[in-house]
Amino acid sequence: QVQLVESGGGLVQPGGSLRLSCAASRSIFSVYALGWYRQAPGKQRELVARGTSGGSTNYADSVKGRFTISRDNAKNMVYLQMNSLKPEDTAIYYCNTVFTVPYSWGQGTQVTVSS
Repeated sequence: QVQLVESGGGLVQPGGSLRLSCAASRSIFSVYALGWYRQAPGKQRELVARGTSGGSTNYADSVKGRFTISRDNAKNMVYLQMNSLKPEDTAIYYCNTVFTVPYSWGQGTQVTVSS
């Protein structure tokens, strides 16, 4: 079973930036699609960004143009660069697979956007 550890969250002002990291306990080279999900208080978890091993990416409309997903297979890492953050981006962010049965969910990393 792969373990996922998210980090990089924090408190940031509206308009600010954060870079989230996700470390996998074993190789992600063969994983077709990986994504970043988020869950805000009282809401369901939603997929906000996904990237495939072929390099294609897809984003939820709410983050398109502001977030960028990337992966480093050599380091077993997945990243999410978040720019122009808004208060509505406040949530716990998780990484996991997309299109397949997910790995066990990590603890996530809290992102709070507030002035």
